[in-house]
Amino acid sequence: MATIPVSSHSSAEGLLKIGDFARLAQTNLRTLRYYEELGVLEPAARSSGGFRYYRSTDTHRLETIRDLQHLGLNLGQIRELLATRVSGATRQVYMARVREALQVQERLLSGRITELEQQREALIAAQAKLSQCERCEHTPASGNNFCQPCQVTGEDLPSHVSALF
Repeated sequence: MATIPVSSHSSAEGLLKIGDFARLAQTNLRTLRYYEELGVLEPAARSSGGFRYYRSTDTHRLETIRDLQHLGLNLGQIRELLATRVSGATRQVYMARVREALQVQERLLSGRITELEQQREALIAAQAKLSQCERCEHTPASGNNFCQPCQVTGEDLPSHVSALF
């Protein structure tokens, strides 16, 4: 990380002070400092007074961090996955690390898409069962175990219906 000679009130070379960057990235200073502490996000530079400066494109790294968190990775795993910026690495090694990181993200996303599709199919089945339930004379209540199993077919209710009955 470079130290840049700037006053505390100005930006250098298009860099943003931490507060401006936090607003742009829709996050807060505490999160940025925490991510720096964990080695997940580094400021592009620091002033001689210790002010952190970020590139506007560092928002892309934050978006990736958020995406990976939504896919279930913890910050330690994210740090390892995003550790592509190794000084002294050859171009070939660097490109291989970036390619692997992108492939891991794609595998995680594909897995999540499969999970979401399965959840959607379960909801469609639940809606179909609910359509049957609307024509039924039974009302879910503790006396009939909230219609579990179904009082008409004897089959278990789809879990999404059972959860709501």
